[in-house]
Amino acid sequence: MAKEIKSRLSRLRKALAAKELDAVLITCPENRFYLSGFLADDVGLDESAGCLLITRQENLLLTDGRYKEQAESQAPFFQTIIYKKGVARLLRQLFGELQIKRCGYEPAFVSCAMFKRLKKALSPSILTEFGDLIFRMRSVKGAEELETIKKAQQIAEEVFEGVVSTLRPGLSEREIAFEILRGLYLKADGPSFPPIVASGPNSALPHAVPSERKIKEGEPIVIDMGARFEGYCSDMTRTMFLGEPKGFFKKIYMVVKDAQEAAQEAIKAGITGREADNVAREVIKKHGFDGFFCHGLGHGVGVAIHEAPALSYRNRKRLRSGMVVTIEPGIYVAGKGGVRLENMAVVKEDGIEIITSNKWYYDFGR
Repeated sequence: MAKEIKSRLSRLRKALAAKELDAVLITCPENRFYLSGFLADDVGLDESAGCLLITRQENLLLTDGRYKEQAESQAPFFQTIIYKKGVARLLRQLFGELQIKRCGYEPAFVSCAMFKRLKKALSPSILTEFGDLIFRMRSVKGAEELETIKKAQQIAEEVFEGVVSTLRPGLSEREIAFEILRGLYLKADGPSFPPIVASGPNSALPHAVPSERKIKEGEPIVIDMGARFEGYCSDMTRTMFLGEPKGFFKKIYMVVKDAQEAAQEAIKAGITGREADNVAREVIKKHGFDGFFCHGLGHGVGVAIHEAPALSYRNRKRLRSGMVVTIEPGIYVAGKGGVRLENMAVVKEDGIEIITSNKWYYDFGR
């Protein structure tokens, strides 16, 4: 993606000039990858694989010795600089050498403790919030990004198909999750998020953690999973049944399916996230399940599993062609169970291109 990275950096530099900034400090791991190609993961909030310092002329990747070879290999447009005594001390040196007086930073990805260290080390230079430009850039995918996301989804479906073929009463949710993880590490770079396997009453929990509960015939088994491939994510959910489900689950399954299909028909460039969410919500409400759909209709997917845009009542911004979104309505009834169905789709001017294959659906009649 060399051409894309050059274009992103060019657009970023125009923003530096417009904001009258000498540089921007990139500490968000996904933005670091998006702008440089450096794929290392941060272990936690207090341990970073590095950051980018982008000035109007220089591209600098600051990291420690563990990542030297990886950084030099994956980020050819950046000069890799190794810090031995912490990033704040190195930044103080670079700010002096490069005469950086005003620098943007990403407030959501700098801890309070780190901000205090940076402010002290970099004074009298000014740190100012950079804004959401990079996140907006990420929300619209280029051709190579779309192909990579589609490949990630294709791998996820291959793993899902293999797992579904082995489902039988008595398997635990954890055993199923293990097989998902095993397949994703064999076929891709790993999962895009910890897989959700939730059966019976557990399926009423949208973000259930796989447990030792054993799956049974006639009850919903919600499986939510995705692959990470070359830095990009996929996301899909299907609700499966072993044997004949009870009438209640047939009913809510078809309501969720109707809601998903209605949203898929409505979504196109120009519609707001709020409007998309409302289409599905109205279908669910019409069938008497208002209040049982407890999350937004979907979210963007790219280098992060959750990114802009949001398909929810809070988002009044309009969708743009090239955005990749999930469409995942659900109904969750505490103590009984739930159903969620999720596809990924590319937003187009006149509709959507559904990336997820039209498989593993049931038709229980209308």
